Amino acid sequence: MPRFLAEKLRIIPLVYQPEPAFWFAAVRHLPYAVWLDSGRPVSHYGRFDIICAAPQQMLLTQGGQTRISDHTGNSRDSQDDPFYLVRDLLGDHENQTHPTLPFIGGAVGYFGYDLGRRIEVLPSLAADDIALPDMHIGLYPWAIIQDHQYQTAVLVINEALSGSLQSAYNFLEIEQLCLNASQKPMFHDLKQFIKNDNISFEINGFESNLKVEKYREALTRIQEYIRAGDCYQVNFAQRFSADYSGDPFVAYLALREVLPSPFSGFMQLETGAVLSLSPERFIQVRGTQVETKPIKGTIKRGTTDAEDIANAQWLQNSQKNRAENVMIVDLLRNDLSKHCTDVRVPALCELQTFANVHHLVSTVTGQLNEGATAIDVLRDAFPGGSITGAPKIRAMEIIEELEPSRRSLYCGSLGYISADGQMDTSIAIRTLVCDGNKIHCWGGGGIVADSETDQEYRESIAKVQVLMQTLEQQFKH
Repeated sequence: MPRFLAEKLRIIPLVYQPEPAFWFAAVRHLPYAVWLDSGRPVSHYGRFDIICAAPQQMLLTQGGQTRISDHTGNSRDSQDDPFYLVRDLLGDHENQTHPTLPFIGGAVGYFGYDLGRRIEVLPSLAADDIALPDMHIGLYPWAIIQDHQYQTAVLVINEALSGSLQSAYNFLEIEQLCLNASQKPMFHDLKQFIKNDNISFEINGFESNLKVEKYREALTRIQEYIRAGDCYQVNFAQRFSADYSGDPFVAYLALREVLPSPFSGFMQLETGAVLSLSPERFIQVRGTQVETKPIKGTIKRGTTDAEDIANAQWLQNSQKNRAENVMIVDLLRNDLSKHCTDVRVPALCELQTFANVHHLVSTVTGQLNEGATAIDVLRDAFPGGSITGAPKIRAMEIIEELEPSRRSLYCGSLGYISADGQMDTSIAIRTLVCDGNKIHCWGGGGIVADSETDQEYRESIAKVQVLMQTLEQQFKH
């Protein structure tokens, strides 16, 4: 890594916490707190936790306009491409990857599904009834990073990034806060934490925005489009909504216990929150190595060991599910090839098992072209093919026609772009958003020519049933 950047990068050791919620709890009182959560200690797929708050700048996109504001209150509006706004504010540090840290300060937040309207021309038919921004990105010159493989925790302070953002930042306050928290005993008991802080969460029952009859009508229409040659596959979802009150972080702590996932995350927003329990990577960039891991093919876990094994074997042998997966792999190979060479598929339709379902997961890799950036790859593959369909634009048009409401963050992406060019992003499935006094989550699946309506309907519920049941059982008033 270049000497000028290394001299401006401070890495301060902290006390490793097996339960990473400790570190988020220590800083979540600061504005725009974000926790990119590995799912540890229960999940073993993830490795790093990235926790930050009090960004130096914020970029909030709504429709055709992005508001860029700094922590001193100054702001300006731009109609430029929001992806490129993030890229330009991060500066040019590509191919200078830190050897051990995934993130050395940079952009953290979400790119909502409807940000795709800034890339492609789409109809406006579905109700736009969630007020959260289409893009919610903070530029954070510091972060707490836990590496669960080596059981280390550090505070990273990037004074070079802070200087390029051209507004003073109080790193001393952040450093003291983290060092003071590091003196506390090891943190293990989430329930005790909730009780001590006297915080609460309440919810009523979730209701779908699609009756069964409407769901069946929509699938019939999708299959008519497929037979007519409009498309090969369409990802179709229903939304579940409930009223809530209290602190969404309490709900998130309960959810991550029952569904630990490697691409989870919690974001504290001005008028709500994001609670993501995603199992799916969208795009990762490490130096010039690019990887995407689409999920297509799902079956619920069995209630007995024998049933669970049988379900997993059925999924692995399902020609329909494997065909769905291969369609999306081909789409993503094309998307990566826009900015990559040597695009390959080192793993096709591998089985991955989570608390509630089995999945088929493939891996597509490539080598980043000279002059291309992580954000270029993200933008030109956005939104992810695994949650749109093939061909992508026509599938998105059909989604807009048949889903009653826009998707907001759902099927967008949550993650980070580091100042040194590294990136890791999720597909925002198994994700809930809090907007005002409403909490929403979505369940969907890929519809193809031989999809069975009742099975697809059951699958769309099974994917998020554990989320809804957990909240209703623990917090329903």
